[in-house]
Amino acid sequence: MRARGWESLDVILVSGDAYIDSPQIGIAVIGQVLVAAGFRVGVIAQPDVRSGTDISRLGEPLLFWGLTAGSVDSMVANYTALRKKRRSDDYTPGGENVRRPDRASIVYSTLIRQHFKRTAPIVLGGLEASLRRIAHYDYWSDAVRRSLLFDAKADLLVYGMAERTVRELAQRLREGNDIHGIPGTCEIAREAVTGYRELPPFEEVRTSTEAFSRMYAVFYDNTDPVTASGLVQKHGDRWLIQHPPPAYESQAELDAIAELPFARDAHPSYRGQGKLQALDTISFSLQTHRGCYGECNFCAIAVHEGRRVRWRSEKSILDEAASLTRHPRFRGIIPDVGGPTANMYGFECAKKIDKGACTEKRCLYPELCRQMPVDHSRYTRLLEKLRKIEGIRKVFVASGIRHDMVMNDKRCGMEFMEELVRHHVSGQLKLAPEHSDPAILDLMGKGGTEDLIDFRERFFTLSRQMGKKQFLTYYFIAAYPGSEESHMRALQRFTAAELRIAPEQVQIFTPTPGTWASVMYHTGRNPFTGEPLSVEKELRGKRRQKDIITGKPDR
Repeated sequence: MRARGWESLDVILVSGDAYIDSPQIGIAVIGQVLVAAGFRVGVIAQPDVRSGTDISRLGEPLLFWGLTAGSVDSMVANYTALRKKRRSDDYTPGGENVRRPDRASIVYSTLIRQHFKRTAPIVLGGLEASLRRIAHYDYWSDAVRRSLLFDAKADLLVYGMAERTVRELAQRLREGNDIHGIPGTCEIAREAVTGYRELPPFEEVRTSTEAFSRMYAVFYDNTDPVTASGLVQKHGDRWLIQHPPPAYESQAELDAIAELPFARDAHPSYRGQGKLQALDTISFSLQTHRGCYGECNFCAIAVHEGRRVRWRSEKSILDEAASLTRHPRFRGIIPDVGGPTANMYGFECAKKIDKGACTEKRCLYPELCRQMPVDHSRYTRLLEKLRKIEGIRKVFVASGIRHDMVMNDKRCGMEFMEELVRHHVSGQLKLAPEHSDPAILDLMGKGGTEDLIDFRERFFTLSRQMGKKQFLTYYFIAAYPGSEESHMRALQRFTAAELRIAPEQVQIFTPTPGTWASVMYHTGRNPFTGEPLSVEKELRGKRRQKDIITGKPDR
């Protein structure tokens, strides 16, 4: 601030992560977008919450405070599915998990109020705020909690990929205009908004699982910008107001964000504090698109990034890759080219773009929709061009692919697979079948195992033909709602007989806000049929399900 001649800042952003100036990090993106729009922005990363020293060091912002727990929900970052404290944190220098408080959004808001009595508006954002924006089931307290906006006593909450929303907020505040009603925000009011859909009140969903399930269905159906209504939910004598989401970003907007002057490094103040693990995966990875139309029931991407895929232009991605070769730390390797699902780049359903996401069916489940023009040609061409840029030695795909999409692309799928296997696998390729039992896959919103087996055979055939010793890594989930020990034994037999492996990448299901699977876990019912589900809630039972498939003895 002194070097720039700034006596004060317009916006101060507070994060539960260490500061990494990268297009892969939300707080960095928001900060760079605001700076590009002419605002003076400061960042306080991982403040010490035991005193006011850190939170006060940049003074008070003229326009607003922007708070985020970081790239991950703070409770997920701090605890395992068995509620054990996590020892490590990839977003903290040195890797020791000691700097991110539980329920960080609430803690940071309280900290600001303690040291700045009548301050600028406090605005919540990031993944934690986005997924907890309405009444939600919280696994760690085993209770339905209020909207995070009430518990944090903040002034506003922004949800989703919020660049456009935050920029409009800052502009309105700078011009002295009203900040109510901004698309992509939630606020608290004394009265409901006429014309908005009403969710069952907090007091009802806290005690009624039927009302909770009904609430989430309405919430989920109103996440697409093309069709979404605003929502209201009563909390005591006040109302949560969720304004409709803004329109999805255009390709020009995505390109412009990626072209901002990111340093692609951690802040220099961390030197000497130990390794920042996240740098290995994000520093020189390329983000090609946003959103996912997979809609897996255990995944929150649909309600945060959206169900429509938006992709950057090929030129923008190639220009970014070329710029990496001039970075002093770049060693010629791009560790990942992709998004939430790598091979969703470059195509979308025209009907969805025009009329919004379907409410009566999904794009990939129970089978690939005929309206979805799966076409790997653009992604294949992009990968080919990236690896031919001078100064780039290797380009890998690490963010995972949908094998069912590859096998169902009869025109370009095999060409893509040959390119992938020959040039873009870093020893092993990630797949996420999650399970093999048809009943559990149905509850997950995932297809059957036929495409998985076909993909596996094709992958190893190509690897042998090309003289490459490469492997597949499979991700599975234990103790998913509806799963019993018999399902895990069936999965263990499938992995041994069909995949010929003893799985190691097995995670115990963690109910997180913003997913259908958490609705199943909390209510004990299939929300689509009303049928009761067997839900393992005992920690010993959860561990036993995982042990069955990993082959470990009972504990």
